Amino acid sequence: MRILLTNDDGIHAEGLAALERIARELTDDVWVVAPETDQSGLAHSLTLSEPLRLRKIDEKRFALRGTPTDCVIMGVREVLDEKPDLVLSGVNAGANMADDVTYSGTIAGAIEGTLQGIKSIALSQAYSHANGRIVPWEVAETFAPKLIRQLMDVELPDWTFFNLNFPNCAPKELQGVEVTSQGKLDFGLTIDERADGRGFPYYWLRFGERKGDFRAGTDIHAVKNHKISVTPLKLDLTDYTVLDRVKRALISEDAD
Repeated sequence: MRILLTNDDGIHAEGLAALERIARELTDDVWVVAPETDQSGLAHSLTLSEPLRLRKIDEKRFALRGTPTDCVIMGVREVLDEKPDLVLSGVNAGANMADDVTYSGTIAGAIEGTLQGIKSIALSQAYSHANGRIVPWEVAETFAPKLIRQLMDVELPDWTFFNLNFPNCAPKELQGVEVTSQGKLDFGLTIDERADGRGFPYYWLRFGERKGDFRAGTDIHAVKNHKISVTPLKLDLTDYTVLDRVKRALISEDAD
């Protein structure tokens, strides 16, 4: 099996090193194309107005001055001589659940792999902000290899991929694996206004305390209860429940 790895935290991220160790539990044919710098929050963006600079680090490891989406495109279309069997994106420092999947560069790496017709999985590791940035990478490293093997045997419809979130706990405290739906959180960003040395304003977007729908069966509920969340996500954003309603409204409008 040939695996292509990417992330949004950058080529030097601890999570990418953890993902390489996970991938090597599955195969020796592991390739890395990851961003030169942190690309968190850029979602499924492309670099169109600047050139893509590819730097070869070693035989199967490359850094790209671009987004996670750029990395997967370059990996599949330029670096590799044939498509990989699997794209793994992560392991992200911090969970990617609920509404946050729309912002995530980690999710975007899996989205692009899916668009390229490759089975793709996004992996994220939750951690606590209470005592600084201490990420329990050992949770993902312990359980991801077996889980990926199992998911490789699952037949997926076109344009569907897996989003895995590992809880913030010790491996021995894990309470199992749960197949979940995407949860819902309230908007968690605030604007922090500051002034530079000349008195001109500038702004930071800052995450604050968030509330949301923590119903059983959702990704956020599972991770909160020390379970690995496995969520199948699809790229077809059509709201089929509204199609007939819209058709009736337009037919009615035309009739009038």
